[in-house]
Amino acid sequence: MEFRALCAALLLFFLSSSSAIAVTIGEDYVRPRPRKTLSFPWRPKRSSDPQQVHISLAGEKHMRITWITDDQSTPSVVEYGTSPGVYSSISEGESTSYNYLFYSSGKIHHVVIGPLESNTTYYYRCGGKGQDFHLKTPPSQFPIHFAVVGDLGQTEWTKSTLDHINNCQYDVHLLPGDISYADYQQHLWDSFGQLVQPLASTRPWMTTEGNHEKERIILLESGFQAYNARWKMPYQESGSTSNLYYSFEVAGVHAIMLGSYTDYDEDSNQYTWLKADLAKVDRQRTPWLLVLLHAPWYNSNWAHQGEGDSMMATMEPLLYAAGVDILLAGHVHAYERSERVYNGELDPCGAVHITIGDGGNREGLAERYKNPKPHWSAFREASFGHGELRIVNSSHALWSWHRNDDDEPVQSDQVWINSLASIGCVPRRSHELRKVLMGP
Repeated sequence: MEFRALCAALLLFFLSSSSAIAVTIGEDYVRPRPRKTLSFPWRPKRSSDPQQVHISLAGEKHMRITWITDDQSTPSVVEYGTSPGVYSSISEGESTSYNYLFYSSGKIHHVVIGPLESNTTYYYRCGGKGQDFHLKTPPSQFPIHFAVVGDLGQTEWTKSTLDHINNCQYDVHLLPGDISYADYQQHLWDSFGQLVQPLASTRPWMTTEGNHEKERIILLESGFQAYNARWKMPYQESGSTSNLYYSFEVAGVHAIMLGSYTDYDEDSNQYTWLKADLAKVDRQRTPWLLVLLHAPWYNSNWAHQGEGDSMMATMEPLLYAAGVDILLAGHVHAYERSERVYNGELDPCGAVHITIGDGGNREGLAERYKNPKPHWSAFREASFGHGELRIVNSSHALWSWHRNDDDEPVQSDQVWINSLASIGCVPRRSHELRKVLMGP
């Protein structure tokens, strides 16, 4: 125990020192001075009050409500209904907690409610006490509107980005990793939950892990403890055995959330699961196929060059055969959109790759791009911002990226995207897909 305590103390000293920040800044590119980290004043609250409330999709017509209480005796129940303060239904769930170095979490509740009607506002109360929350379920058919941003953190830039997202009337938030930037300091997970609660308690947030969620300390702590305990996603509902990769369906879209920081080679559980998941996709029912992961595969920024190459070598042929329409990534603190591309070359049946790791984290922007610009790169810019994906129908989607310019969301990139199913790519490759899926 003395060895563990000494290691923990040294680690916390390192993390709190200015040199700890400096080593995260690469020499290959220059970041501008970031905005201040947000401060969260302490407010008195009852130990049974729900904190850090957020919701996520949990299978067809169901939603998972997650919250934390300081009181360990608070029941994991959610009352809900379609009128304020009138609860016609109740669901009971599960709870967990975790210890990390000197930190002990509160009681983390996960309760699945439903079946729910689509495109409907529900009012709910957590644990039988506290305030009344409300959520809106996504539509069951097109159109559907996604907000997309990665690498959020907890700075004044983050607050600006969240304010812009709050104004865009989205149905589902997609977050491709690097969420709280707690980086071993577990109380920052709590402050992040407090920061995003106004948005995340009203619309489902669907996440996948990034490198800042690892938090592994050799001999002391295993990885992804906080992420797995706090942000439980519908992995079991999608047949996965890990919270680090899963899929879900909503309004004609099949979305696959992959893990850049867990095994992904052809002998891995993730690869085996991905093949099985793709085999179940019905492009008549879900004509749009999206993939999210953290480390981008097509990246012309000097930051994080090549970090997604090994995963791309393993999985890109599989995703190409399946006809993935759009692949969204984070990690690089800038924005970039590709043309349809496969194996490094323009391909009308390839995926559109979008890097959107520009939510507002404390590390700042990645400003240096490689020149000349690769032929597959359609638009790139180093700025904080957010993306919006409006899937209008089975064949057309409108993608837009909104730069944070003096705290105003400025639309800087916009493009219409045709689904691969609508232009004949998916039927042409059905034999190829069957061959890949049936292979070893």
